Amino acid sequence: MNAKEALSLAKKHDVVIVDFRFTDWRGMWQHCSYPIGDIGEHTFEEGRGFDGSSIGGWQTIHESDMLMLPDPTTAFIDPFLENPTLVVVCDIVDPITRQPYSRDPRWIAKKAENYLRQTGFGDTAYFGPEAEFFVFSDARFSTGPDHGFYSIDSIEGAWNTGREEPGGNLAYKPRHKQGYFPVPPTDTLQDVRTEMVLAMEKLGISVEAHHHEVATAGQCEIDMRFSTLVRMADQVMLYKYVVKNVARRRGLTATFMPKPVFNDNGSGMHTHQSIWKEGKPLFAGDGYAGLSELGLHYIGGILKHSRAISAFSNPTTNSYKRLVPGFEAPVNLAMSSRNRSASCRIPMYSASPKAKRIEVRYPDPSCNPYLTFAAMLMAGLDGVENKIDPGEPLDKNIYALTPEEAKGIPVMPGSLQEALESLEADHDFLLKGDVFTEDALAMWARYKREYEVDPVRVRPHPHEFELYFDL
Repeated sequence: MNAKEALSLAKKHDVVIVDFRFTDWRGMWQHCSYPIGDIGEHTFEEGRGFDGSSIGGWQTIHESDMLMLPDPTTAFIDPFLENPTLVVVCDIVDPITRQPYSRDPRWIAKKAENYLRQTGFGDTAYFGPEAEFFVFSDARFSTGPDHGFYSIDSIEGAWNTGREEPGGNLAYKPRHKQGYFPVPPTDTLQDVRTEMVLAMEKLGISVEAHHHEVATAGQCEIDMRFSTLVRMADQVMLYKYVVKNVARRRGLTATFMPKPVFNDNGSGMHTHQSIWKEGKPLFAGDGYAGLSELGLHYIGGILKHSRAISAFSNPTTNSYKRLVPGFEAPVNLAMSSRNRSASCRIPMYSASPKAKRIEVRYPDPSCNPYLTFAAMLMAGLDGVENKIDPGEPLDKNIYALTPEEAKGIPVMPGSLQEALESLEADHDFLLKGDVFTEDALAMWARYKREYEVDPVRVRPHPHEFELYFDL
């Protein structure tokens, strides 16, 4: 849609409010709403101002003015709000120079797509993330100088098999690590996920499948059909919005926190990706697992830079409670066909060249999709440019390797602090084409340390009381 068509859509649905949204540094949607009478075609060129200093990791107080510039191609009617509302996703620009803002995640993703075209290696990058999430019936948490706790619950929780429940305990609760693909009544969320899927499809998201995931207590997955980098990042933001609002409408709550349940599988966001040029897939060939030389070099770049990528793809302290051996989390950096314990897998579902892709398995859904997809593309392109060898495939259970066999296999960082240090040591590949800037990377690391790493590091943990209180 163009601006005129977006406003026609608003008129057709008797819209009374136009909601401008943008993605902040952390990967959260922010918004401001305007009466429809205040919005015209000129608004899509002029934009609307806001205080950039109130967005974490963005502007300082003395240079706070910024502009939201609405992109009419993203317009949709919000299905959850009481009053008819047109939503438009925005890019962020400087109000004086009208230049895109260097820390706007959507602009960084656009620059990554532009850089791909500049290299001549391809003209289109397709991404297909598989974002997992949990749906709980109750979630409570609080921290302070005198306390710190969390409590989550689900009718599906394996810990509730002996609980007295209204009307009687009807059992059928997935065991720990045994929640993959059960039918109802064990899967209590079939109708909830279907409602989410139908809402997504009405909003233009093409969905391939939905199912219960491995963990107990309501772990789910809804798979979107692949799309181009920026478009898919837009869809991930909309996907999260739909999941959270459908859950809330049903008296439930959804979270994309990677590891909310102790001693069970966490939520990942396995990300399929491929490069095309002039309508032709470039990853199909006669090499390992049916990959082309370009596809193998792309994997080589991903594996070489994965520790740096993790600062974006696994951006929370909680992310590294998922990235531990034994819970299907790919902590070892290797490629394989079919083996899901490898960090980079080549799916073998179809022999069609158009289906040939790679799957990077370590990202999680707490990430900012614009930054994560951009970082992976830049790493892959660095591999293509420098013909980086991905190494020998590891077509066996990586977790069953002997210490001698595992020796020399690089591993993912063990903490967010380690990931940030890896990014600081290895980020030249991100600076190519001015996709990421030194300023943006420095602020990302500074923000993460100040607001996440240090606050978690200095707080007593509830389990420490069990371990140490009586010493």
